Amino acid sequence: MSGDLAAESSGYTQIRVKKFSYRWTISNFSFCLEGNLGKCIKSPTFSPGANDKQKWFMNIYPNGLDEESRGYLSVFLGLLSSPKSPVWAKFELWIITAKGENSQIINSGRVIRFDLNRDWGFKKFFPRDVFFSTPCLLLPDDTLTLCCEVSVVQDYISISDQNTQTGIDIPGCKLVNDLGELWENSRFTDCCLVVAGQEFRAHKAILAARSLVFRAMFEHDMEERRTNCVEIRDLEPEVFKAMMDFIYTGKEPDFHNMADAVLAAADKYGLDRLKVMCERALFRDLSVENAAHTLFLADLHSAVQLKTRAMDFITAHASEVFKTSSWKTVVDSYPHLVAEVCVSLGSAHCLFLEPPLKRLKRS
Repeated sequence: MSGDLAAESSGYTQIRVKKFSYRWTISNFSFCLEGNLGKCIKSPTFSPGANDKQKWFMNIYPNGLDEESRGYLSVFLGLLSSPKSPVWAKFELWIITAKGENSQIINSGRVIRFDLNRDWGFKKFFPRDVFFSTPCLLLPDDTLTLCCEVSVVQDYISISDQNTQTGIDIPGCKLVNDLGELWENSRFTDCCLVVAGQEFRAHKAILAARSLVFRAMFEHDMEERRTNCVEIRDLEPEVFKAMMDFIYTGKEPDFHNMADAVLAAADKYGLDRLKVMCERALFRDLSVENAAHTLFLADLHSAVQLKTRAMDFITAHASEVFKTSSWKTVVDSYPHLVAEVCVSLGSAHCLFLEPPLKRLKRS
């Protein structure tokens, strides 16, 4: 054989993996812990994307799946339907605590073959005794929140290359980081924003591109255009900084229990995406004590999704919410919201009064 190869071939195979997550909240969970061995609670179905035909589900056994797992919470992930089966995937499960932290993270450790209507998981996912010993941490407002992250193998692409040259790798886009660095280090700024006596240097072009309110300030014959200085009187510095971090990077800020204040800022400055991020943060913290105040905030700032969720929550927990001080404030000052809640309660009552056979359907 000759020491010199006349030709050399090579190939490249790209395996595509799609990652998605699902958050499952179960209310009044302490009642489930009193059930029988092998009793199953099934989650709503969920998909990797809005138009994805692949459907997944989770099963939870609050008192264990069998004798071996008695005394444990058993959790499983299953595939309900898919255009192609079997499906190969890895997954990870965890509990979200009252502090918003991830607890008891367990992963499958390997790629699992999922056939239709078959589930995989952990029979001894979490000891039941811990729920009873630390209910305030793991079951805030008697609610269990489980999260699941799934990495699905979608397909693969193989490319043959008849020459020895390697491909050209394109570096990842650093636009977000670069813009964030301009803001963090006040580089090449051309305007000043004053908040509670603190000065923040910024860039008119970026502010105008991201917010119609800032654009109007710098476009029209206003004092802000003449002086390149904007005084913001109704925001605290930490709230303003969270808003500016979003303007420059588009990333969800760390709200630090100020999602309500950031919601007001996002509404004022026309930052619709930030506004929805605030709605999601407030929805995650929804409780009997704050439900009425959250409804008021959502109505005040035209946060449609949050208002719907808060209304549904109040309708489901009316007897408890009506005893809170925040509900008394709503009754005293916002009668239109009281009327809307009454309509919602009336609709729910009518649904409950429908004949049982009309409401029940075979699966």
